[in-house]
Parts: sequence; structure tokens; C-alpha cells
Amino acid sequence: MARKHKHEEHENHERWLVSYADFITLLFAFFVVMYSVSRVDNKRVQQAAQSIKWAMHFSGTGGVGELPIFEGPASQGGCPANLGNGGAAGQGGQGASVAAQAKVEGVKRRLEKKLKPYLQDKRLNQTVLIEAANGRLTVRLAAQRFFDPAQAALRPEALPVLDAIGEELEELRRPIRVEAHTDDTTFAGGRYRNNWDLSAARASTVTALLEEGHHIKPQLLTAAGLASARPLVPNDTPEHREANRRVEMVVDLYSTDVSATVAH
Repeated sequence: MARKHKHEEHENHERWLVSYADFITLLFAFFVVMYSVSRVDNKRVQQAAQSIKWAMHFSGTGGVGELPIFEGPASQGGCPANLGNGGAAGQGGQGASVAAQAKVEGVKRRLEKKLKPYLQDKRLNQTVLIEAANGRLTVRLAAQRFFDPAQAALRPEALPVLDAIGEELEELRRPIRVEAHTDDTTFAGGRYRNNWDLSAARASTVTALLEEGHHIKPQLLTAAGLASARPLVPNDTPEHREANRRVEMVVDLYSTDVSATVAH
């Protein structure tokens, strides 16, 4: 009688691949998490810092007789450099960012020097804040020093300051966004129905001055009335409301969107 031969089971020598694949997957996930955690939102940090500085400036703790300047960190290109074949492109973008930041710092220094004589006037002291960060120039004006309450016509003593600013912005030949902001206080009657109308009118007034007084082409100008939609600080004290009433002229020298740039 023939005996049945038991077949020996072959040992699977490739089971380690499953564990190895799991390990690689976990390692990849770990590095993805570490990369995302390491990316600091510089823009939010700068916005928080500028809000604190602006509020302190108008509450009387920002110094007297000097043009306040917000010192922002130099731009790092806004995003990490590409890896592999895209590395050269990442380095080129970073170089452009550094050049834009150097240019905006130069404009800031020229504005500081040019505006200092005008700001000796007590009516205009502590009225201008200049930011230079990430290739972007922001000139912030205290609305209560440039406009009468609930009005959009510029005060006469404010015109020389705006003219000095306009001379520098004209030389940049870059798109300029003029934003007007209010606090959350409502008012009844008058020429403007609400804060939206008032802020839009103030932004248009400053924009028209840049176009008509300094021949900046309208293709480079944008006016935006934002009312109380974007406060720097909470509208919980008179000092904070005063800080939120402002006009900002924003010029992005690092913007890759050059479609709006028009040669003079």
C-alpha cells in the first residue's frame, strides 16, 4: 500500500516586505507632519505685531516727533524652494524676493526722510505708519488727521503729506491698492448713509489725488472701501476705534501678476 507523502510547506521569505512597506509609509507620514508643523505663518505673525504697534502708537506710547516705522522680517520667498528639478526655479524666486525687499526698504527710507518735515506740524504728528515687509510697502494714514468726522474731503494740512507720498509711489510704477477703513460706530444722516459709503468715498478721494495730482495711470490704481470689516484691533475702546479708522496704500513689489503694470 502506497504511503501518502506530506508536502513540506515552503517558507515565505518575502513576508518582511509587508512590514517594511508599513514602516516606509509611517516614516513618510511622519516627515509630512513635521514639514507642515515647521512652516510658520509669517503673515499672521506680522499682522499681529503691526496691530499691536499701531494701537500703541495712537494711544500715545508710540513716541512723539518721529516717523514710526514697522520693521518686518525679510521675505523668504513666501514658499519653500522646489526640490529636485525645480530647485533652480525656487532659488530664482527667492532672489527676486530679496531684490523686491531691498527696493521696498529703500522706498521706506526715502519716505521717512521726505515726510519728517511735514510731520513736525502738531496736527499731523503721529499720523503715518510705514510697513516694509515681504516685498510689500504699506503706507497707513490715520483717518481722523486727514478727514473731518463723517467726511471724505481731505483737510488742507494733509495735502502736502499725500503729495510727498504720491511722488514716491509714482516712481515705483506698480499697482497701488488704496483701502479705507472705519470703526464699527454707526451714524445717522449726513451725506453718507453708512460706513461702507464713507470708506468708499475716502478711498476714491485718495485714489483720485494719486491719479490727478501725480499722473499715476488709472490701470495701476484700485480703490476699496472696507468699512469696519477688517479692524486692526477690537473696537472696544476709543483708542482702538481711532486706530481702526485709517487709509492704507499698499504696493506689492514682489507680485508676479504684472498684467496691471503699465509703463509710464
